[in-house]
Amino acid sequence: MLMAADRLRELEEENEKLRARLRELTEEVGRNESLFRKTQERELELLRAGSLAQLLQRLIQGLRQSYQLDAVTLVLHDPQHEIRHLLSGDGLLLEELEGVHFVDALTTAAPQVAHLERPWLGPFHIADHELLLPGTESGGSVALIPLTRQEQLDGVLVFFSADGRRFTSDLASDFLAHLGVVSAICIENAVNRARLVRSGLTDFLTGFHNRRYLQARLREELARAQRARQSVVCLMIDVDHFKRINDRYGHLAGDAVLREVAQRIDAEMRVSDTGVRFGGDEFAIVLPQGSVGDGERVAARVLEAVRSQPVPIGGHAMETVTLSIGVAAASPDEATRDYKAVADRLIAEADAALYRAKSAGRDRIAASKNIVT
Repeated sequence: MLMAADRLRELEEENEKLRARLRELTEEVGRNESLFRKTQERELELLRAGSLAQLLQRLIQGLRQSYQLDAVTLVLHDPQHEIRHLLSGDGLLLEELEGVHFVDALTTAAPQVAHLERPWLGPFHIADHELLLPGTESGGSVALIPLTRQEQLDGVLVFFSADGRRFTSDLASDFLAHLGVVSAICIENAVNRARLVRSGLTDFLTGFHNRRYLQARLREELARAQRARQSVVCLMIDVDHFKRINDRYGHLAGDAVLREVAQRIDAEMRVSDTGVRFGGDEFAIVLPQGSVGDGERVAARVLEAVRSQPVPIGGHAMETVTLSIGVAAASPDEATRDYKAVADRLIAEADAALYRAKSAGRDRIAASKNIVT
């Protein structure tokens, strides 16, 4: 009788373990189905992204909200800083992309990244994952999702949950792998689109933006300055006696001079400034949220950088090149809506200041006292 009771207890305990395991498996299936459904929805959102910046924001914010995660980060391999330049060229401040990190070498991000071919799921360790999730304290679990294209790891999508059981090695990860493939394709396509857009807005000779881009950028900056109640500054720059260089050394030598001048201008601009080849031997610089004084200081650096060292031309020839620079500022009032008209007036005001500098003898700066509104 006693043996039968013991056996019954054992069977009941075993049944309870089996029921508990069944509940765990049922919950896991439910989680996987829900995650798979959410993954499909998010993939469609990623595919509909209209720009590179919008795509990156949807990867971070959209996935975090959809999966109810405590954090999502994206680490992108960008050794030539091309993606960063494409984003900056769209007028986006990189610090606005919270959760996106750019690295020159992915292998330095975390130990698991070196051989990451499929999603890695496991506990969060601050020593291993601090660079992937900066500011996150110990505890919780992570999913490291590789973004691979043509057998090359281009980045890592990182999911973090404060729940240590959320991402474990026994969790099915096929849908996460699929999400990684789709994300990698979307990023590649968005980068290619950004390259095409930029190629249509870039001067082939100097690498600066072109006149068409200047108009678009000025309108954006004027709208931003209006909201912040600040000013936008424009510098118009002319290479002095450039025709003489062309006539004496030929147009190929003239092109070499323009490339060198552009490089020296670029070296003196602030990170937030935009350089433009306006046409021929004319350049422009846009200073967002600056003053005429800021413009004069940048102009002074540019002027000195170009004239301080002779420019090599052809074989052994050297020419000292000087510039004439006009500076003007615009501060749209609250009622302004036609930013194109304000941009045109700002360019015209800076151009008028430029011609005053040329008329006064060249190799100098002239600033407008009129604030365009």
